[in-house]
Formats: sequence, structure tokens, C-alpha cells
Amino acid sequence: MDDAIATDELVKVYGTTRALDGVSLRVPRGQVCGLLGPNGAGKTTFVRVLSTLIRPTGGRAILLGHDVVADPGAVRARISLTGQFASVDEDLTGRENLMLLARLLGLSGVLARARCAELLEAFELTDAAGRQVRGYSGGMRRRLDIAASMIARPELLFLDEPTTGLDPRARADVWAIIRRLARSGTTVLLTTQYLEEADQLAERIAVIDHGRVIAEGTAPELKARVGSGVLRLTLRTRADAAQAVGIASRLGLEAHGSDDPRLLEVPLTDGAAALPLLSALAAEGIPPLDFAYGQPSLDAVFFALTGHGADHEHEVTP
Repeated sequence: MDDAIATDELVKVYGTTRALDGVSLRVPRGQVCGLLGPNGAGKTTFVRVLSTLIRPTGGRAILLGHDVVADPGAVRARISLTGQFASVDEDLTGRENLMLLARLLGLSGVLARARCAELLEAFELTDAAGRQVRGYSGGMRRRLDIAASMIARPELLFLDEPTTGLDPRARADVWAIIRRLARSGTTVLLTTQYLEEADQLAERIAVIDHGRVIAEGTAPELKARVGSGVLRLTLRTRADAAQAVGIASRLGLEAHGSDDPRLLEVPLTDGAAALPLLSALAAEGIPPLDFAYGQPSLDAVFFALTGHGADHEHEVTP
């Protein structure tokens, strides 16, 4: 089969909540697929079903030719999972963590030491290998966690929000690791609520919201849904930004915010369409501190598709 992941109408129900509401997705082998959505969208539930940690309520999921319900052992032998939080033992050194897992996976002492040395070098942890993990930075722990997932050389790797809580430098380090894994031929399913992360790493992106895939395509294809460009505005205050949203609405434009309440994005058909809005803002006494016209971001895409940002409640779990 050419698909590493093939799901059809996958459903997971907790009580009255449909955490997954008919997810159908195809991920070809050797590809990085980004599963994009806010907290509570269903991303982690989807990964937990695919990795055989929980059983689906309905639908079907085939991984690398094996059904996750009918043949979970065959699935587990071919996949690996790195969750949202590092699962390494803080009392052990980096090398001891990897050695422990390697031996549990059945590698002999000689092979385990060789594989651990290879991974420590690949993930730039050789110098810290003899130190207790409790002294590692967040980025180092995450690199060790991903290294641990690669001991058995999985065909398919799940990375569930791998850069949550990391600073920009550590995030860039993890991105570099994911790119190397993709070049090596490993299929990667990356869940994230960081739109820039999906844009940077994924060959194709599936947008999930309320347990359903609402859009799918490459980053350029998804951005094309918004329009030819976006006007990005920086206002002086939050109140000015709120007023600017109302002014844009009167002009038939839809402005939306970002993590910074003073920043707005306004999808436009072309650059000339920005002039009436800028003139109206100046007339109201709230000219922007800065503005730029450019290509739409995935933030703009997600807002256009869902009508909201990444501010959902957390997912329901058992």
C-alpha cells in the first residue's frame, strides 16, 4: 500500500461528546503531514486512536497495511509516538534513558550501545549524555524524547505537539530534527496548533476542528482559499484594534486578531483594496503604527475556515 495512514469515517465518543466525528485522512508513505487545529479540536484523540492507545467507537484506521483494531500488535511494531510532554526519566542520564529503552526493545548490549551512540550524536546530545536529565533544558529533553522514539527505527512517527512550551531556539532545533527524519524516509504525522510550524514542516496539511477535517491541502493551496493577500496592521492599543475591526466590517472586510491583541489581519483581494481601510482608520484618529501587505498566513486560513482562533477548550479524555 502507498498510504502509511488511511482512515475512513473514524469516530471516538466520550459520553455525549464526539471527540472524533468522522475523520477520513490519507497520508502517503515518506511524507510529513501536519494535523492543524486548536486545543480541543481532536488532534490528540486522533493520534491516540492511530497509535492503538484507545479504541475507536466507529470507522476504520489502517496503518502501514494493518488495522489498528484487528491487528494492533503489527501496528505497534512499526510505529513510534512522542507525546506532548517529555517521558524520559529525570534521575537517569541521557545515555541511560536510551540504553534502558533499547534493552527493553530487545537489542543486545553491543547493539544497544551502538544505537544509543548513533542517536546521541544525531540529536547533538553526546556532550550531555553522561548528565542527569533533570539538568537538561526543555529543548534538550525534547530532543532526547524524540531520540528515544527512534531507537527501533519506526516506519511511522507520531509527533503530538512536539514543540509545546519550547523557546524559539529550542523549537528551531526540533524543526531541524523533524526535517532530517523526513529526509531519511520516515513518515511523520505532526499535530500542532502552531500554524507557522505546519507551514515550515508539512508537505500537506489537514485542518481539524470539532473532531472533523474541514480542509486539506498544501500550505499554498490552503492560503489560496483566503485570497491573494492579507493586510497586517499594528495598532497602538487593544481598544484601537477593536475599533479597527468595526471599521473594517463597515467596509465589507473581515479583520481578525492574533496572539497580540494589537495586531490584525485583513484578507484582501488585492493591494489596492487596502487603501480605503487605511484612509478610514486615519479619519477615525487611529492610524496604524505599522502595516504591511503580503501573502496570507495559515493563521488567516484557519480563521477563515473556522471563524475563530486557537482558543478552544481542552479535549475530552477518558
